[in-house]
Amino acid sequence: MTLERLLQPKSIAVFGGREAREVVRQCQRMGFAGDIWPVHPSLEEVQGLPCYRSVAELPSAPDASFVGVNRHLTIDIIRQLSERAAGGAVCYASGFGEVDDGEALQDALLKAAGTMPILGPNCYGVINYLDGALLWPDQHGSERVERGVAILTQSSNIGINLTMQARGLPIAYLIALGNQAQTDLAGALDTLIDDMRVSAVGLYIEGFTNIPMLQEVMRRAHERNLPVVVVKSGASVQGARITRSHTASMAGADDVANALLDRLGMARVRDLDTLVETLKLLHVHGPLNGNRLCSMSCSGGEASLMADTAVGRRIVFPDLSDEQFKAVSQTVHELVSVSNPLDYHTFAWNKEEELFGTYRAMLRCGFDLSILVLDFPRLDRCTIETWEPAVRAIKRAAQETGAPTAVLASLPESLPEGIAKELISAGIVPLCGLRQAIDAAEAAASVGPGALEVKNNAGLPGPLSFLRSKHARRLDEYDAKQVLRAAGIAVPSGAKATDLVSLEEKAKRFNFPLALKGCDPDLLHKSEQGAVHLNIEDMATLLRVAEPLFDRFDTVLVEEMVTDAVGEWIVGINHDPAIGPWMLIGAGGVFAELLSDRAVVLLPAETHHLERAIDSLKISSMMSGYRGLPVGDRQALLSALKSLSDFAYAHSDTLIELEINPLLICPTGKGVCAADAVIQQATPV
Repeated sequence: MTLERLLQPKSIAVFGGREAREVVRQCQRMGFAGDIWPVHPSLEEVQGLPCYRSVAELPSAPDASFVGVNRHLTIDIIRQLSERAAGGAVCYASGFGEVDDGEALQDALLKAAGTMPILGPNCYGVINYLDGALLWPDQHGSERVERGVAILTQSSNIGINLTMQARGLPIAYLIALGNQAQTDLAGALDTLIDDMRVSAVGLYIEGFTNIPMLQEVMRRAHERNLPVVVVKSGASVQGARITRSHTASMAGADDVANALLDRLGMARVRDLDTLVETLKLLHVHGPLNGNRLCSMSCSGGEASLMADTAVGRRIVFPDLSDEQFKAVSQTVHELVSVSNPLDYHTFAWNKEEELFGTYRAMLRCGFDLSILVLDFPRLDRCTIETWEPAVRAIKRAAQETGAPTAVLASLPESLPEGIAKELISAGIVPLCGLRQAIDAAEAAASVGPGALEVKNNAGLPGPLSFLRSKHARRLDEYDAKQVLRAAGIAVPSGAKATDLVSLEEKAKRFNFPLALKGCDPDLLHKSEQGAVHLNIEDMATLLRVAEPLFDRFDTVLVEEMVTDAVGEWIVGINHDPAIGPWMLIGAGGVFAELLSDRAVVLLPAETHHLERAIDSLKISSMMSGYRGLPVGDRQALLSALKSLSDFAYAHSDTLIELEINPLLICPTGKGVCAADAVIQQATPV
């Protein structure tokens, strides 16, 4: 279902009173060149335009309609528009699926719309600043543009706020999604991809719908080289947990959302400030080829702050090579200590040619983004004549070298909007705020060609419905390990026993040292409950520690110990009710929750997804011979994780939750072993 007629209309019909009048006024103010048809049962004119009495009286089927009437009348008008083959409509009214008594009305609205696209209900609508078409019943702060970014938001008010920015960001579209009863995020984005006037897309979202379609739309966006940056607010409800596993407590909904955005190749930022700065950067330069930056300023304080702001980030300020050092040194005063970030002092201030020489030398070094830190004075109280040589010099240097270039004001209010627009026209991105600029560069690098080479993925299934339709059955540890064994995961040799006699008989088959555990489906955290004994060296000790366990449990599990492990990991599989199945990988054993060293991967996962997750963990250093330890069997770990991913996906209709803690990593060539396991399966209601 394309939204092209709705988003790029040649004719607009407007239904309602005050809000409808404002839509007409905004279209006229923005110079919309198409037809505007107000519809009202009693008014003769709106904003000088003659009114029609009904949908049937309109000259033809409108491309776009704004329906600003009550929720009951909205349904009737939407039905009439659909029957007349209109191009689409904005449903402004609230009181649908977002309220207790509105579900039936929302279903009726969808039925009335049929195949006609609708936005909302409960939303302001859409602004097209490219063509001056506004189905928007309120003020806004932006202006007509020939090219710009698209912003899609689930919050109409946040959309309004973003149009009020005064940082030079050119906005092509603003779309409020509202309830997303029919057209969701993926549906709106799908149409925008085909508009080559859109340079980047910014999203403000609170939740996800239709994951498979969103993945397909993002595949198209990457093919078109259209970057997408996201502010994701809130934590989706994880749902009632049937188990109390480490996996459930370690990874929250936000971890899973991060994994989804990473899989889709979307850059995530944490606030609206950074969203604006990132969109400006993507609009001017597109995704960055890498994470190597340079900074230039006439202040040592600014140079130090730039360096400090990058600490702990994936953004770096590399040292200059000998050749680069020499080239830059030839352009600055002899008292300047050349480095990156560069403090070129004020010796050349107000001297355009000297500044140009330094800027050009730094830009020629081939950084992925070259930044000039330059805070401007207040235009209402100061003059900027002595700043103009620096602006002219950086423009010339950027034009001559073709290097991606930014001018950064450390304080957002220190970059006037007029100068920001002037810089964008010159192909230089104006950035506001040190932290926001580094965040923006990091985000733009995360969706660059190098970062996106692993984004070609198997299809994501989206949320699974079986959790709502089936009961749960938890396996005891022994039975859980037999399931793992069948899935290709090594487990210790072991057996269940129901009394001391059977325990002694079965233990004779195994090699000491042994482990002895209570074996009960409801026993999840054995260490905390004193239900596990390790490193048992002889039969007498085994029988002695078993006796009190039999007082508490009907069955115990005896197993051979793995004695040469070089690391303990946790691997868990669970489901997010909005996103779908996922796998947690992290530091395991008793430190699983304490260290919070974890990564989340959506399922199904390919080998490169699992490799990236492993490499992101601090514990992975222990696999590389840390402090003289044997090198861990990385290939066996990868193989086990891939087997678990495939197994979980193949059994997604019955597998509710799986956890291995710890998964013992043995030296190279000796594999991995699941030392403890929890599995919960679904059974028919």
